[in-house]
Amino acid sequence: MSNKCYAAIDIGSNAVRLLIKKEKEDENLISKRLSKVMLLRVPLRLGFDVFSLGEVSEIKLVKLRRLMKAFRQLMKIYEVTDYRACATSAMRDAKNGKSVIKKILKDTGINIEVIDGQEEAHMIYNNHIECMEDRTGNYIYVDVGGGSTEINLLTNGELVQSLSYNIGTVRILSGAVKDETWAQMKDDLTRLTADFQGINIIGSGGNINKLYRLAEKKDKKKMRMPIASLQGLYDELKPLTPEQRMNEFSLKADRADVIVPAAEIFLTIANIVKAEYIHVPVIGLADGIIDSLYSKQLSKE
Repeated sequence: MSNKCYAAIDIGSNAVRLLIKKEKEDENLISKRLSKVMLLRVPLRLGFDVFSLGEVSEIKLVKLRRLMKAFRQLMKIYEVTDYRACATSAMRDAKNGKSVIKKILKDTGINIEVIDGQEEAHMIYNNHIECMEDRTGNYIYVDVGGGSTEINLLTNGELVQSLSYNIGTVRILSGAVKDETWAQMKDDLTRLTADFQGINIIGSGGNINKLYRLAEKKDKKKMRMPIASLQGLYDELKPLTPEQRMNEFSLKADRADVIVPAAEIFLTIANIVKAEYIHVPVIGLADGIIDSLYSKQLSKE
């Protein structure tokens, strides 16, 4: 019997991703695991519509529909046996979100679920906790997206609390983050971490992965960088225009603008919790979606 193949579609505020993983068995044919077959990222940037206009524009709707048709064909080619399509912050906020999802379903057969910030945070966290070799200690797990930031407090591998805030890179660039939302996040984190010592950050999202790669001072073995390295990189990037960042740091256009607000969010949180470093595993929501599909399948067997 052929091994199962899983797909995740992550419709974010900055980019839309299709991740496909296939089940493989190890030599003793007992334990199974997944290997990545394909990852496709398209910078559709829905958040720039939603956070300034309040809805997905007709132009972006047409592009999203075409993209979902393409993803549908790719899933057929790779013989995907199960998939889940999740939309996050931009689609949560879009006034026409429900009608967009209906049109996509009718035209492509792909059913998009809008997940809330808590579920998004849990899915990312659950995927990461299995990847951690050292589960001891106190961590703030931070996923910075285009529309929102998901935060999990972990102590010795156990989840203490999940939080979600409408603070994201595209939302910041659109001038759509309220002062009280920043204040709420700062107050919550200060109160939540008051009784925990030695907290460090586990970061996820495309921006922190890129910042990690750009940082000169980092611990490659432990996949982490000191907060001081992130601060230094931020100080270099901040004064530059997006075009200058593209030239000097070899950044793509859809990364060059959002990377600075992403660094600001991570540095703000690091300052509140007094973190010394950020651990940067290369995983995200799409991995979490596939992990949950796979776990569900294993529980049936």
